[in-house]
Amino acid sequence: GWAIVPPTVLRDGPFGPGMCQLWMDPDPSVDLVTLARSNDPGLRRMAVFDAVVNNADRKGGHLLPQPDGHIYGCDHGLCFHVEDKLRTLLWGWAGAALTDEAVDVLTALRGQLAGPLEAGLHELLTRAEVSLVSRRVECLLDSGRHPVPSGDWPAVPWPPF
Repeated sequence: GWAIVPPTVLRDGPFGPGMCQLWMDPDPSVDLVTLARSNDPGLRRMAVFDAVVNNADRKGGHLLPQPDGHIYGCDHGLCFHVEDKLRTLLWGWAGAALTDEAVDVLTALRGQLAGPLEAGLHELLTRAEVSLVSRRVECLLDSGRHPVPSGDWPAVPWPPF
């Protein structure tokens, strides 16, 4: 995988089951506005990831650049919706061809979704949500391109940072 999401575990809490994610302090020397507008390969991977999980809230403050150059993306649950709701700052590759690396990763993911990964996802997501993850992977592979904003909803979350 691309290690986009910080390590995350399921936990039982006082209000029921939930997730706990490792806190990742961003590198304070990195300007997030400049980073979000860059052609960084890690952000391009994140754009593909967000398309697969249908991320409805990729804001600049959700980019967590690390001192070693790696970029994590934190998420707080606005993913996997059954309606197309992709909202992101990472539209810089809209309509561009997917990289060979992205095609390879998506192809491997397609195979994993037909196997044990699917069963694991069914423990966390509804049947429809899991099915739509597979459909989004297929759509990306069929088109060979990054998605473009549909115009049916705001393409950029507010506020963007």
